[in-house]
Amino acid sequence: MIVQDQWYVAAYGREIRHELFSRTVCGESILFWRTEAGEVTAMSDRCVHRRFPLSQAPTRLVGDQVVCGYHGFTYGADGSCVAVPGQTRVPRTARLRSYPVVEQDSFVWVFIGDPDRAATTRIPRAPWLADPEWTTVSGMEPLAARAGLLVDNLLDLSHETYLHGGYIGTPEVAGTPITTEVDDEAGVVRVTRHMDDAECPPFYSRSTGLTGRIARWQDIEYTPPCLYLLHSRIAPVGSVPRPDGSDPDAFHVEVVYAITPETENSTHDFWAVARDFARDDQEVSDFLAEQNRTVVLQDVEALDVLERVIATEPAGYQELSINIDTGGLAARRMLERLAGAATGVRA
Repeated sequence: MIVQDQWYVAAYGREIRHELFSRTVCGESILFWRTEAGEVTAMSDRCVHRRFPLSQAPTRLVGDQVVCGYHGFTYGADGSCVAVPGQTRVPRTARLRSYPVVEQDSFVWVFIGDPDRAATTRIPRAPWLADPEWTTVSGMEPLAARAGLLVDNLLDLSHETYLHGGYIGTPEVAGTPITTEVDDEAGVVRVTRHMDDAECPPFYSRSTGLTGRIARWQDIEYTPPCLYLLHSRIAPVGSVPRPDGSDPDAFHVEVVYAITPETENSTHDFWAVARDFARDDQEVSDFLAEQNRTVVLQDVEALDVLERVIATEPAGYQELSINIDTGGLAARRMLERLAGAATGVRA
């Protein structure tokens, strides 16, 4: 289920330079590039003439114009055709579809759906990713599974105990009850798990230097359809934030996922880990980047298998849900409402 009339992360800002870059978002092949002034532009990756992909060589970027490598149709940064071969008149319909685009918090966001709704549709924030007081590692992995499976995965972190043991998972994650809150007005699903006395997994023991038991908090905020935040607090057992909100004894990690459908059954899994400690320690950055990518790939492998299972299961199969699924089920309902609003159908 792909929700229309929404902002989606298409790329990291660092991926898009003054050269042609293509990515499929929500089933739409989109061409991105930076103008000579540094602005990101987005348009359909298909020439209006014979549908040749404009990201395909020998198409080239000349200044701020794209010259199709098949027949030479030339487009400006707004998608309008400015020249066609063999004639001076440019057909009125010779224009590529352009997409609203915003660069924010290290991400490039693109609006899928009615462009007139872009200005009034909120883009969720992940400010730590562009904050000089935080250090971030990030990446993206392709997922051969529908985006909804990744949403389920991230809203039920009990799987860390089993799928990510030896990295991020410990017995306490699966053994600790959660609380779930649905804020319909803000459009956010929140899932909270506070472990007051837990084993410290290697992901945190090696990055923070903490040994022994820890207090470990996981506070999730999911803003459908795209952005997932995990506010992770790691501290010595017994440590709690001060009444004024300061928290000097704790280590804070902001885990961010942008869940962007590529097609109905494939997903761009953008991930980032921001921290407020050891900010200048490259060894810690390298360790967290390697560890988190390993964890992401474990999820990818499991969800790719699950997608194949779902594709071949008999009609009418009923899955079982329990208490740990309340966040994921709430997210499903919110996604259904968003999809219904985009199509005018009440969910």
